[in-house]
Amino acid sequence: MSDNQIRRRAKANFPTVLLTLLSIVQAFALELLWSYVTEQTHLYDLSFFAILGWVQIVATLLGILLIWLIYSDLVLRFSWVPTTTDAIFPFLVGILEFGQITALGTQTIGFWFMILGLLFAAMAWISQATMKRARLDTDNDDFFKNVDPAGWSDHLSSIVPVVLLMIIGVGLWLTGNQGWFALGTLGFATVLLAYQIRMNHIYTQRAYQRV
Repeated sequence: MSDNQIRRRAKANFPTVLLTLLSIVQAFALELLWSYVTEQTHLYDLSFFAILGWVQIVATLLGILLIWLIYSDLVLRFSWVPTTTDAIFPFLVGILEFGQITALGTQTIGFWFMILGLLFAAMAWISQATMKRARLDTDNDDFFKNVDPAGWSDHLSSIVPVVLLMIIGVGLWLTGNQGWFALGTLGFATVLLAYQIRMNHIYTQRAYQRV
C-alpha cells in the first residue's frame, strides 16, 4: 500500500475514531456528574450553598458541551492527516474533566476554577494545533485561502479567559471564600462558557457560508 493510500485511509477513518474516543470520555464525565448530583443531598436544601452547588454544576455541564462542540466542529469542517497526539488529546481532556468534576463542591471551588482554566488552555492548544495541520492540507484550501494565520492578537481571546480563571482559582483557594464572591465568579464562569458556545455557533455558521 502506497503512502498516499495510507494517508487517505487515515484521513477518512480518523474523524470516526476521534469522535468515538471523545464520546466515551464525555459519557464517563456525564456519568460522574450525574452521580454527584444524585449523591449530594445538600443540593436539595433551600440554602446559599445549594445555589453555589447548582451554578457550579451548570457551569461544568456547559464546559462538557463546549468541548464536544469544539471537537465535532473541527472534525466536520477540516480534514488532516492525524498524528499520535491527536489520539492522545481526548484522554488529556478527559483527565481534566474528571478532575474538575471531582473538585465539585463549595470547599474546593478554587481548585475547580484552576482546572477549568487548564481546560480552556488545553482546548485552545488543541484547536490551534489542529488548525495548523489542517492549513497544510489542500483539502481545506477553500477555507484557508482567505484566512491569515493566527497571530498573537488572535490568541488574546483564549489567553485572557485562562489568566482570569487561574487568578480567580488561586484567589478562592487562598481565601477559602464560599460567599457572594464565590457565587459571582461562578456566575462569570457560567456566562463565559455560554458565550463561548454561542461564539462557536457563530463561527461555524460563517465558515459554512464562506465555503
